[in-house]
Amino acid sequence: MTFRQFALRNVTRNKRTYAAYFFSSAFSVMIFFVFAMFVFHPGLQKGEIGSTAAYTMSIAEYIIYVFSIFFVFYSMSAFLQSRKKEFGILMMHGMSQGQLKRLVFLENMIIGFSSTACGIVVGMIFSKLFLLVAAYVLDTEALPFYLSWKAVLLASAAFTVLFLIISAFTAVFVRGSKLVELLKGRAKPKSEPKASILLSLLSAALILAGYVLSFTAQAVQVIIVMLPVIVIVIIGTYFLFTQLSVYIIRMLKRNRFFYWKKTNLLTLSDLAFRMKDNARMFFLVSIVSTVAFCAIGTLAGFRDMLVQAQHESTPFAFTYSSAAGNPQENAHLTAIEQALAAEGMTYKKLKASLIHQTDAKSGSKIALVQATDYNGLAAALGYPEVELQPQTALFMPNMKMMGEAAKQIEQTMTLKESGLSLNIVGIVEKPVLHTLTFGRKVLIVPDETYRAVHNPAKQELYYGYQVDKVEATAAIGKQLADQIGSPDQRTYEFGSLGYSLKMVKMTFGAVLFVGLFVGSIFFVAAGSFLYFRLYTDLESDTRHYRMITKIGLTEQELKTSITTQLALLFFVPTIVAIVHSSVAFVALHNLFQYSVLRSSTLVLGSFFAVQLVYFLFVRSRYLQQIKRAVM
Repeated sequence: MTFRQFALRNVTRNKRTYAAYFFSSAFSVMIFFVFAMFVFHPGLQKGEIGSTAAYTMSIAEYIIYVFSIFFVFYSMSAFLQSRKKEFGILMMHGMSQGQLKRLVFLENMIIGFSSTACGIVVGMIFSKLFLLVAAYVLDTEALPFYLSWKAVLLASAAFTVLFLIISAFTAVFVRGSKLVELLKGRAKPKSEPKASILLSLLSAALILAGYVLSFTAQAVQVIIVMLPVIVIVIIGTYFLFTQLSVYIIRMLKRNRFFYWKKTNLLTLSDLAFRMKDNARMFFLVSIVSTVAFCAIGTLAGFRDMLVQAQHESTPFAFTYSSAAGNPQENAHLTAIEQALAAEGMTYKKLKASLIHQTDAKSGSKIALVQATDYNGLAAALGYPEVELQPQTALFMPNMKMMGEAAKQIEQTMTLKESGLSLNIVGIVEKPVLHTLTFGRKVLIVPDETYRAVHNPAKQELYYGYQVDKVEATAAIGKQLADQIGSPDQRTYEFGSLGYSLKMVKMTFGAVLFVGLFVGSIFFVAAGSFLYFRLYTDLESDTRHYRMITKIGLTEQELKTSITTQLALLFFVPTIVAIVHSSVAFVALHNLFQYSVLRSSTLVLGSFFAVQLVYFLFVRSRYLQQIKRAVM
């Protein structure tokens, strides 16, 4: 048997241990390869949105690659630590340090080459599915299957170099280890883990302080406290696992009624060692999972927020505003109506007129709309109508205003052109005009006030076309936008809600699509860290449970104890990450005054469900390994 065959058999014999490392690496390669296929896909290169999506995915590839470097380094370190005893036996039989380094190098390269090849092949197999998912998220037509050899070469070269460099550095992990240290392997600490009361209290205080700041900060305050909150919560989380968790277990062990009940004695005794030994890994999993949850939840929330903002700021399917003296007004309106008729769409045409004025105090531009016109538009949209007294006005926002923003509206306003003073008595909940196109404040005034300041030379006409299925008007909107175009001077403006929604979904959908897969890689890596630690301790756990079963531990009690410990191992970091993420989503709500409850619940619930399935699978396999060894 040659040395290379020996290295290959070492890998195949340790396939259970290397499984998570192999599949996680293959998953990273697959995602990297799929993104590369998108970047080089000729159908995605066409148009502004396609180039934006390709650019976003290019950035994602860098993120995936950099994260893969740290992930593979950590994984290799964990595996080498678990195989110390095996290395010690090999050296005791005459293997030199140089041969040991060469063995580790070959094993890592075997796994690297095989996971790279597997990732690329699986990426090819599921590429059509990914293209369909991308088309759905980007709200565009499905891209045809396209095999890019550039993507194959890029993924192969990138990860071959990665595994080559990391394999070369594996000598750092095995260099200088004495034979006696290798033969001891990963023995558990003899003394009972201890925790500092002060550091435990500090952990609770830091996390609580971070949560309080997140809950109480409003608007721009969230940005100011963001960095301090992140720092203190990270420090608090570290002490949570290294100190507070151990302290809580010690307190539970002092409660004899609880400690001596059923298998609690065995569970808590083992758990104290597990929490202390795995504290850094728990901390790492919690932070990585929090990043994944927050990234995907925030992106999904932003997408929903932008879609809702479009609906609120543009209430009608098509809007057209025309300044006084616009010679193309009739032609443009005819084009809109003909395009709708050609598609067989029924519509309702509404009209309002506005007068341009100036705020005497601030010099800002003001647009006045009479109450009758406003009520006509509001009735069509199902909004409540308004009644105004003389010399009063209502403010109409660009979109729904909440909280502090509503309090900042001026109470009185004087119009520079007419000298008329208006008392602003409130704001309407939602706009009925496409106010973003005007770029100025809009006030609703009584009809008599409007007539008093009316000036045909400063009048602007507003037209709204109400259509039942707004999303179906995207193609018409694009066609009309190209046909009507933009004027050299501000004589008219055209807007299409359907086309704007499509642009938002396509543009932000690319970012969401990337964030979803990058976040998934982070989550898979976090699960792999748990798997690494579990199977690293399998040998010592087997020896431990074998001794306990000899003194009367039943199979059911063994299953209960192992399940409890595995559940804590898998779900404590995940639950901490979910709590951290939930607080972050509250801060996001305070910043943008927009609820991300739906998107955040969907993201957190989905990840928790995946973690539950992963836990049940690993628990089943782990119990089989333990039973086979001790029963």
